[in-house]
Amino acid sequence: QVQLVESGGGLVQPGGSLRLSCAASGFTFSSYAMSWYRQRPGKERERVATIGVSGGTSNYADSVKGRFTISRDNAKNTVSLQMASLKPEDTAVYYCHAFRGLNYWGQGTQVTVSS
Repeated sequence: QVQLVESGGGLVQPGGSLRLSCAASGFTFSSYAMSWYRQRPGKERERVATIGVSGGTSNYADSVKGRFTISRDNAKNTVSLQMASLKPEDTAVYYCHAFRGLNYWGQGTQVTVSS
């Protein structure tokens, strides 16, 4: 059974930092590209960051470039998103995503940036 379980969301003040984690199971994690997506209130889901299977390549949405960092640990089957200099517009439900032909999604974790 495929599972992607996100954690680490919460309430943070503007300018603050937060680290999201996603624990994967039920598939060959090291063979899948991993991404973080988010869905802001009233908006469509959008891709935030993607990391390649080995972790050697990554790319980011322009809106988070220079502030967010995606990483993965294939030994632990986890992918993380380190978020810094958070802005109110980063408020969203963040989803972990695995892709290799098939798409797997986590249930999402809420991030709220507010003073």
